[in-house]
Amino acid sequence: MKRTLASLDPARLDGQRALVRVDFNCPVKDGVVADDTRIRASLPTISYLRAKGARVVLLSHFGRPKGGPDPKYSIRPCVRALETALGAPVTFIEDPLAEAAVITTKRLPRGGVALVENTRFYPGEETNDAGLSQQFAALGDFYVNDAFGSAHRAHASTAGVAHVLKPAVSGFLMERELKYLGEALAHPKRPFVAVLGGAKISGKIDLIDALLPKVDEILIGGAMANTFFRAMGLETGNSLVEADKVDLARALLDRAGPKLVLPKGVVIAPELREGITSLTVRRDAVPPGFSIFDIDPTTVEDFSRRITGAGTVIWNGPMGVFETKPFDQGTRAIAAAMAAATARGAITVIGGGDSAAAITQAGLADKVTHVSTGGGASLEFLEEKVLPGVAALDDV
Repeated sequence: MKRTLASLDPARLDGQRALVRVDFNCPVKDGVVADDTRIRASLPTISYLRAKGARVVLLSHFGRPKGGPDPKYSIRPCVRALETALGAPVTFIEDPLAEAAVITTKRLPRGGVALVENTRFYPGEETNDAGLSQQFAALGDFYVNDAFGSAHRAHASTAGVAHVLKPAVSGFLMERELKYLGEALAHPKRPFVAVLGGAKISGKIDLIDALLPKVDEILIGGAMANTFFRAMGLETGNSLVEADKVDLARALLDRAGPKLVLPKGVVIAPELREGITSLTVRRDAVPPGFSIFDIDPTTVEDFSRRITGAGTVIWNGPMGVFETKPFDQGTRAIAAAMAAATARGAITVIGGGDSAAAITQAGLADKVTHVSTGGGASLEFLEEKVLPGVAALDDV
């Protein structure tokens, strides 16, 4: 168990500088934040600290700049978006390594907020440099990590600074992530069902291995199902198949037995194109020249029944090419089944990435128990790997 922000004495936060690692890696178009979901996800932690009189100093990466500062990757556009979300002014710190930066943080009014320029502009961030960690630490009096989506990276702003600046605690968003993902693995309500999709089995091997002993069923969709079909000796046409993973898929099928549930049928087309006429066929009736792009209605019915009858469900990965209609139907149906399962009392966790995007697009994000903000981080957590940004925080 990690120490949380709520465990700190509220009376002692007044006037203190809270160095908070957030994830403001938002899409920006024409200098304006196009989707402020990640900014709004950090508001409970920021607002709590402001209400207690803390001076809030925010660190975040933004994009993948190469070789130092690049105006294209400045985090400055997030200032206006954060000001709008908070309804309060935000100070921008252009160079956190300058002596003036420390002075600026100390001169913030109680409840004031400052956003630091992109942490990846500074050499040593991605190598977890001790010197840079010390320089970041000088901007605060205690450390809060609320960036679960970056917790799987051992960077100066996620791990290094937490070893230097104490106390180092989880923010409310991080706490929520650890609670729901952790409880799903450690104390699941039964039946425990995992729904896995996406393009490649290679990206989910560790996850399948980790979940097999814990779950009652793993429902497989997306292009990764095609590799299992090939392992079963079925025709897959021109579908995406990882040929070098067919033997591995066959071994997983043998080891998992009835726990591994594959689509009964699929939606196919000669090419991937918006609005193209598609066909629905049994999984053993895919003709040459066609590709599999989604699960079929029979599979939707089967998977939905298993999901709505579960006590705990984890979903990671779309069921088809959900960005292209009509191949979004399977993924949308799974999103609806997750919402229905939640309404029946199940604990439902969406494992970030494309699944989070899909449930949000379906307008059902508030109808499930938890939508993770971390794609790669949630995967590694479910695989029971150590997340450096979590491990560095204080233990209870």
